[in-house]
Amino acid sequence: MSGCRVLDGGAQRDAARELAADVAAGLSSTPKSLPSKWLYDAEGSRLFRRITELAEYYPTRAEAEILRRHRDDILARVGGGPLDLVDLGAGDGRKTMLLLEWLRHEGRDFRYVPIDISEAAVRGLVGAASDRLPGLQVEGLVSQYAAGIDWLRKERGARRRLALFLGSSIGNLTRPQAETFLRGLSRALAEGDHVLIGFDLKKDIGRLVRAYDDRHGVTAQFNLNLLARINRELGGRFDLTRFRHYATWDVARGAVESWLVSTEAQAVPVEALGRAFAFEAWEGIHTEYSHKYLESDVIALADASGFTVEAGFTDRRGWFLDSLWRVGPRSR
Repeated sequence: MSGCRVLDGGAQRDAARELAADVAAGLSSTPKSLPSKWLYDAEGSRLFRRITELAEYYPTRAEAEILRRHRDDILARVGGGPLDLVDLGAGDGRKTMLLLEWLRHEGRDFRYVPIDISEAAVRGLVGAASDRLPGLQVEGLVSQYAAGIDWLRKERGARRRLALFLGSSIGNLTRPQAETFLRGLSRALAEGDHVLIGFDLKKDIGRLVRAYDDRHGVTAQFNLNLLARINRELGGRFDLTRFRHYATWDVARGAVESWLVSTEAQAVPVEALGRAFAFEAWEGIHTEYSHKYLESDVIALADASGFTVEAGFTDRRGWFLDSLWRVGPRSR
């Protein structure tokens, strides 16, 4: 009834090579940058779970509130019949479990398909979901999003699909990247299928920045762990005490940006790359975007990506939006 399939084992094996290539390119660019996907190794994932429990980090609680209050309406709009619940970037699956439990309570015929790049995360989630809901049909896919979407395209079958992209993960993508990703998802789904996407809404700038720069320094540890990962996996010699986490609001982009700033002039060797990278005092490494949205932005993004907005659900404070989109008729 349950299992785990590795779709792109080659990509898994080549992760170290890809990390090395991204570090070499990113630390040679101006300004320096590193892709945010490398934040989430085992230690980064552990730290992110701590972040979601912080008072300053509201998105996880806000979205959980939405799913508790509106899950019956969301699932009713998806329709009856056999259902695949496809969880893109499933993480620890805590919020998704709210939907799984409701589907079980309602006696629905459904299969859970979590997709994540981390094999350990997927296997852990498959086990936890099976323990929580005995007899659950669950098939975990270890893959990057592109391979997961390709699986969706090839394995259409007769089941309806509800794809989840929760936790404001869409905010880590630029607008062109988001459109490209969502157009691929639209093509992989069938007419009448749905996606539920989490959007962190624009609000007071101070509140936004505090969510990414908490007073306990957990977010700083999370960001600095990226340098520690380079040390562990590539033989880097980063002294974390010589870098500082910095979060700021970019008005033009509508995004919180996260940086690691060198507090002094230094050269940092990376053994696997056979070279050192020079930093000037107060030079930064850009590590993450977290774009925030207006509801009008969400509608425009759905239209540009081949979806129709069917409904939107917000928490009581109006800080977060889960938007339910439907795949419309295909052009002939």
